[in-house]
Amino acid sequence: MITGLMILEGILSIALIAVVVLQSGKSAGLSGSIAGGAESIFGGKGKGLDGILAKATIILATLFGIVTLILVKLMQ
Repeated sequence: MITGLMILEGILSIALIAVVVLQSGKSAGLSGSIAGGAESIFGGKGKGLDGILAKATIILATLFGIVTLILVKLMQ
């Protein structure tokens, strides 16, 4: 079971790296991150592939964290 979870974690990590690299940059500098945060708070939606990749990043990161916590618990 531990080996299977380690393989799953490796696959998740590669997929997470690929999804993050495929995303386009929002904009340069601190002002871009502030504007992007305000957009998401006030209901701005990601368009097309960027929106899908953003959701995939959240899902993959959550799964990666859960699998990591399970592995840590099993290894003790």
